[in-house]
Amino acid sequence: MNYIQDMRQLIGSNLLMTVGCGIILEQHGQILLQHRKDRDVWGIPGGVMEPGETFLETAVRETYEETGLQAENLQLFGLYSGAQGYAEYENGDQVYSVQIIFHTQEFSGELIQEGAESHEHRFFKPDALPQINAHQERFIMDWVNKASLPILK
Repeated sequence: MNYIQDMRQLIGSNLLMTVGCGIILEQHGQILLQHRKDRDVWGIPGGVMEPGETFLETAVRETYEETGLQAENLQLFGLYSGAQGYAEYENGDQVYSVQIIFHTQEFSGELIQEGAESHEHRFFKPDALPQINAHQERFIMDWVNKASLPILK
């Protein structure tokens, strides 16, 4: 099932509201980021909720699909909404996304470097981040700044 593709066939590029779920995977004080293929930016693994999924199921599924890692013992990091949730993609598709972000230091598996959506995955120190996806900057910077959890924005 691909809810987004189905909806795009019905509404074209008009505004679509989505729920995105992602995980900040932390190891030894570093954050795992993926270098996206669709844009030359880095961000955390995650993606859009499919109908019937829970927030946790979405975050774990998307993270596994993109990284090969099985995240465990997730804690709520933050809930993100507001004007920064609006985006228009190069193809003209408009989206407003509410983001539910989790955090964990517990995960297993073998890290996949290149996949359908990413060139590579790498751990970064807070003071040595690459070019971050603008739509994820606020929660990545909340992690860098050790904001009080959970974050409600």
